[in-house]
Amino acid sequence: MNFKDILNQDKVFNLIARSGDELDLPTYVVGGYVRDLILKRPSKDIDIVCIGSGIQLAEKVAQNSHKNTTVNTFKNFGTAMIRLDDWELEFVGARKESYRANSRKPIVENGTLEDDQNRRDFTINALAIQLNASNFGELVDPFGGVEDIKKKIIRTPLDPDITFSDDPLRMMRAIRFASQLNFDIEPDTFDAIIRNADRIKIVSKERIVDELNKIILSPIPSYGFNLLFHGQLLKHIFPEMVNLHGVERRDGKGHKDNFYHTLKVLDNISKASDDLWLRWAAILHDIAKPATKRFHPKIGWTFHGHEDKGARMVPRIFRNMKLPLNEKMKFVQKLVRLHLRPIALVKKDITDSAIRRLLYDAGDDVEALMTLCRADITSKDDRRVKRYLENFDLVEEKMAIVEEKDQLRNFQPIITGEIIMETFGIEPSKEVGDLKIRVREAILEGEITNTFEDAYPFLLKVGQEMELSVAKRFESLPTPPEESEETSAQKA
Repeated sequence: MNFKDILNQDKVFNLIARSGDELDLPTYVVGGYVRDLILKRPSKDIDIVCIGSGIQLAEKVAQNSHKNTTVNTFKNFGTAMIRLDDWELEFVGARKESYRANSRKPIVENGTLEDDQNRRDFTINALAIQLNASNFGELVDPFGGVEDIKKKIIRTPLDPDITFSDDPLRMMRAIRFASQLNFDIEPDTFDAIIRNADRIKIVSKERIVDELNKIILSPIPSYGFNLLFHGQLLKHIFPEMVNLHGVERRDGKGHKDNFYHTLKVLDNISKASDDLWLRWAAILHDIAKPATKRFHPKIGWTFHGHEDKGARMVPRIFRNMKLPLNEKMKFVQKLVRLHLRPIALVKKDITDSAIRRLLYDAGDDVEALMTLCRADITSKDDRRVKRYLENFDLVEEKMAIVEEKDQLRNFQPIITGEIIMETFGIEPSKEVGDLKIRVREAILEGEITNTFEDAYPFLLKVGQEMELSVAKRFESLPTPPEESEETSAQKA
């Protein structure tokens, strides 16, 4: 590969090269950009190493760009970052590192290019291309990284035990790169992951979950999870998932291995969507099966209620793993809770009310739910899979008909708490909540439509049954209060 010609195609490298020469600093593009260049993967992140001050080089590049470029400096780390057009450039002086046993934060000293390449995590990330005019485009590959790229191998430049003990996050990164690139981890390197797996405990959960999410978003995430499992890392970072592994047999009856079933569901859903949180829903949809597993001599193994218990486990898992406790978590929790519901709707005699309830409960996430349900069909019997998928087609047809007729997605009953309180002259109370539920249930059951003409008389009837006296009768739906300009702007 002619790196000189490739780098000459973009002015940014000539700009960096000229700046390095003006400062008389040996300058190199290193790491991931070089790797991706060889793999023909697009990348706009460039790491630049110089023998000297990376901050000084960044300031010179910014000055020579003539674009009023801002330099963000991090003096404690000796690094600087600038954005130039659509490039993100990070500059650092070459350094060598040493580690203490109880921390992954290195003691850093100035070093040579060789020192800097020695500290890199893997051979495929230890590549450097010189940018100075005298040797522009010359590859420096002391550990055979190009050959490892050709062989599709992840390998550490130095002793893997030292590499992983020094910075245990590199074990996660090894598996992440293998999963993203579909590479193998070299046997000695993988054995070192197994030996050092418990060192992952000194790494922050935020850094671990960042790597885990990248594995989840890889093309075939089951590959990464299998490496995490067999590399003994998964039991430290995600024990709930390890608990899914294994098959118990009793009286000749066994259940499927829910760990490998979950990985199959995850792969299935990854073919349909690159949404991280939908993939998390796939990972967690059966997470409560170990806790709900029961054996009955006549019917075998059951996991009754695993969807509800699983939904209750989601917040704790997200909290423990430092995942966001916001609408993303609630989305995953909702799908875990509802993932069995569509399966119950495959019967021919299913009522519209059951469809209404699913549409109401799923709201705008109904398509994501159906995607998860389809991914959950993992039988080895192709005819059975085909039959289930056809049944889901019928369910979706019924859902479309009911949705078009009743407009129930994320619907709000026409009777509000304010109307109830005004009608019966009562304060906020349990009675108000009970009345709202009765009206909502009647709409979902199809007893009444979600119109004021139907719902208000029903409200009066239920209130009478509860011995509430009417304080005010509405002849028509009260006009909603006018929106302020600020509220209208927020909605827009």
